[in-house]
Amino acid sequence: MSTMVCTAIDSPVGRLRLAATENGLCLVAFGNRADKRELQELAGRCGCSPGKETNPHLQRGIEELEAYFAAGLRDFIVPLDLRGTPFQIKVWRELLTIPFGRTLSYGELARRIGQPNAQRAVGQAVGANPVAIIIPCHRVISASGELHGFGGGLWRKGFLLEHERGLDDRRLAVHTGIADRGAALSPVGRSAPTRRTGRRQTTGSGFGCPTSPSAGSS
Repeated sequence: MSTMVCTAIDSPVGRLRLAATENGLCLVAFGNRADKRELQELAGRCGCSPGKETNPHLQRGIEELEAYFAAGLRDFIVPLDLRGTPFQIKVWRELLTIPFGRTLSYGELARRIGQPNAQRAVGQAVGANPVAIIIPCHRVISASGELHGFGGGLWRKGFLLEHERGLDDRRLAVHTGIADRGAALSPVGRSAPTRRTGRRQTTGSGFGCPTSPSAGSS
């Protein structure tokens, strides 16, 4: 049986709980949303035993999250060990393609995975995202531009979007002509480069963790 290790760090959006297996980072949760009992249950669903040591994936996740907040890291490359249904993993992988500083509506997200009538199911999959921030579910908003349900609290969602927008305003103010992918992919800042995801490794297929609950509107 493999081992899952976990830790907690402080951040500008409060306490973050992280967990990783030998295959990659499997959890980033806000505040107390992953207490000791929940982490033990998570380990059981992953087929892992809770461990007390760290591992390279956990350490890399910590370093990249700190760099995201301190220096505006745009491209997370820590390997992920995603456990969920095939549909959930499909949605989570599509979330990884939303560029830094941009937002996407639930309806457009459903269309991009080829299931335009599955907006509610897409919203539920977004809400089941186990790796907050790194899988950027905070970039999914309603078609009207409003912020909707977020397990970490709407203030955190707003903070993350403002954080990314502020970095774009400072670093990319002279770049205003980057093409949009469509009307539903709305700029939160002035512009953002395409997110690189080719170096990421993802494995697994068996759990979802509560980091952001609720389905939204299209």
